[in-house]
Amino acid sequence: QTDEVIWQVINHGHCSYKTKTTTQSFCRHKFNITGLCNRTSCPLANSRYATVTEEKGVCYLQIKTIERAHTPKYMWEKIKLSNNFAKALEQINKNLEYWPKAMVFRIKQRLTRITQYLIRMRKLSLTPRPKMVRYHKKVERREQRREEKALIASRLEKTIEKELLERLKTGAYGEIYNFPTKAYKKALSKHKTEKGETEEETQTDGKETEKKENDEIDGEDDYDEDEDDDELPVPIEPDVPIVPDVPIVPDVPIVPDV
Repeated sequence: QTDEVIWQVINHGHCSYKTKTTTQSFCRHKFNITGLCNRTSCPLANSRYATVTEEKGVCYLQIKTIERAHTPKYMWEKIKLSNNFAKALEQINKNLEYWPKAMVFRIKQRLTRITQYLIRMRKLSLTPRPKMVRYHKKVERREQRREEKALIASRLEKTIEKELLERLKTGAYGEIYNFPTKAYKKALSKHKTEKGETEEETQTDGKETEKKENDEIDGEDDYDEDEDDDELPVPIEPDVPIVPDVPIVPDVPIVPDV
């Protein structure tokens, strides 16, 4: 693999990862260290290349082995780095012991930047934040129209039920009724329940009056028994001489003296 030829083609020709701006060119390749499109940062034009990537909060050291260039799937060796920053730096130094210092320095810079944004992500996940919810205008309008229609329909049913109750009470049409079945059944059930409640009230009132009368009668009997028990003995008068009956003389006319 001739790195210079590849870079000349990429630099002067077409590269699918290159994005040009008015001031600078950027690289969108996932293994690029700096994100810039230049000779030292290009992962395609350098046979000796390494970088640090992050997957689901875990950092990996990716080392390019040019001997596997014929199989691009297995060309990058993946080494898991420790969550401890100091231990991760030691792993980088150990695996890249004989590499250029500029490359190792850039890899360490990338690792520090990744660890910083991971710490920031953890802090943000712990702090409560307002959740943004999408407001569906069309759905809300449709639901509002449905609610209005349902409200109108419920009012109409209530008025029909009231009219049915009044007609059932007055008996305006006799036994012939030509009403909607649902409203008629509701009104009929309400009418029956009202009748049953009135009958129960009358029965309870009659039972209460009977109980009161029975209680009064029992009270009078008890009172009479108490009076009989509480009668005092009649005092006996002293002996009085009995006078015999004197015969009553009829009235005689008085004759004057002559």
